[in-house]
Amino acid sequence: MKVGVGRRMLAEFVGTAGLVTAIVGSGIAAQRLSPDPGLRLLANSAASALGLSVLIVVFGPISGAHLNPVVSVVDWLRGRWTGTGLSSVELVGYLNAQFIGGALGAMVANLMFDLPLLQRASENRSATGLLVGEAVATAGLVVVVSTALPGRRFGPTAAAVAAYIAAAQWFTSSTAFANPAVTIGRTLSDTYTGIAADSVPAFIMAQFIGATIGLALTTAFGRAG
Repeated sequence: MKVGVGRRMLAEFVGTAGLVTAIVGSGIAAQRLSPDPGLRLLANSAASALGLSVLIVVFGPISGAHLNPVVSVVDWLRGRWTGTGLSSVELVGYLNAQFIGGALGAMVANLMFDLPLLQRASENRSATGLLVGEAVATAGLVVVVSTALPGRRFGPTAAAVAAYIAAAQWFTSSTAFANPAVTIGRTLSDTYTGIAADSVPAFIMAQFIGATIGLALTTAFGRAG
């Protein structure tokens, strides 16, 4: 039986908040515990990937564990030709839940580490190479997610997505945000994982370009339905 839309939106809200809390919180902890950039990235990528895998397993059976506006939009687009994706009303609900949850997650991380509830991140991430990295990261994420979500196999999905994100944080120049809700949430913490608000529009545009490429690839592979 399909879970009610209210419960699914709550799952997306709590799940996205948890994801951003894991990303920002582990980044703050890594920044405080080590002066070495490599060790910081290792700690942040490991904690983020492990947290994401748990969230997918927990919330997958409820909402599909999109936790990412890109994934929801791709699911909605897929539904235009398969009839199994999100409806337009559901898409709006998911997006609202994800963006609000992402902002809350950053604030929770700030509070846990005795920082001001709301900060304005100052880290500029506008270089062309970083935008290419975001497009690559998001295209890969869409391909990975699209191979498992149609069958609702959340165990394999959790393992595959977490492994991909952990790897992409190292092999992409942008450290693989690959998520507009996470990107906006990270503007609210002026810490290791922060991104200046001025960098956000180009980052999100790169993410959706990457999502389009990823959807085209999965369609070509016959895995979009």
